[in-house]
Amino acid sequence: MRKLVYYIGISIDGFIAGPDDEVDFFPMSDDYLQWMGSEYGDALPAHVRAQFGIADAPLTKFDTILMGRRTYDPALAAGITSPYPHLTQYVVSRNHRSGDPAITVIRDEPDVAVEQLKAENSGLDIYLAGGGALAGQLLPLIDELVIKTYPVVAGAGLPAFVSGFAPSQFDLADVKTFSGGNVVSTYSRK
Repeated sequence: MRKLVYYIGISIDGFIAGPDDEVDFFPMSDDYLQWMGSEYGDALPAHVRAQFGIADAPLTKFDTILMGRRTYDPALAAGITSPYPHLTQYVVSRNHRSGDPAITVIRDEPDVAVEQLKAENSGLDIYLAGGGALAGQLLPLIDELVIKTYPVVAGAGLPAFVSGFAPSQFDLADVKTFSGGNVVSTYSRK
């Protein structure tokens, strides 16, 4: 069975974006960017993969992406209807209508859809791209967290998880640090 991996960037105080979905305040060092491209290139949208020179690189971690509507919206605002054409793309939204055949919209019961995706016969995992409400809803199904902590305090914004009080334990599997202060922590479900 493949894993649902929440691969997400957060501020020191736990926000994945600013109050108006800003992410441009997250600082990135060169060694951190190089690591992202080499280790998690599958999780980059197509235009960024092209900038990194890995547009046609084989997939190594993910073959499927699951994102909430607010995570998908910036691509739409830029006129991009299929931001991850190298992955099978799912958007969870009750009211979004996709005109792109590469996008499958999950309207109801994302937990059921995730269970079905996890049961598929694939050697690669599912990338949960966010947002916080979707991650909170799917928390019991998340197998691994890859938390990219940026050395900045946002003060307010969108939290990494939006849910009620529901402690979920994970084991720390790996920590990587980078010259600019970025830290990547990988956790596996306990």
